[in-house]
Amino acid sequence: KRLKHMGSMTALAIGLHNFPEGLATFVATLGDPAVGIALTVAVAIHNIPEGLCVSIPVYYATGSRWKGFWMAFWSGVTEILGAALGYAFLKEVLGPAAYASLFGIVAGMMVTIVLKELLPTAHKYDPKDKYVTASVFVGAFVMALSLVLFVL
Repeated sequence: KRLKHMGSMTALAIGLHNFPEGLATFVATLGDPAVGIALTVAVAIHNIPEGLCVSIPVYYATGSRWKGFWMAFWSGVTEILGAALGYAFLKEVLGPAAYASLFGIVAGMMVTIVLKELLPTAHKYDPKDKYVTASVFVGAFVMALSLVLFVL
């Protein structure tokens, strides 16, 4: 039950995180297609561990790969919705303050999910910390690599 809750909360947080991310990718592409392509690649790379963070707990909680897949899928679809709906409805009001506010709110939500759900659950399954700390650094490296690809 706890794993299913964690997977659901992670899907919600990632879904909310992906909405403005999709909008940012779309707006970046409008401004400079080369930046948009680089950002799309970086986002695609970091969406892989995001999908795993949603699907794995759901799979272990329910035994259903399809439930895990669909939860991850729908949390990712919000990125496309963010690009389309955000541009359609917010194109007149989007400025630095709106972006700062959206990304700040989403960052706070993601940090809360990480500290309250992901790390405690990871340590529950690895109480001697044989894997968790190293895995956190691998995840940070993957994210750093995707950001470097964005700059290239």
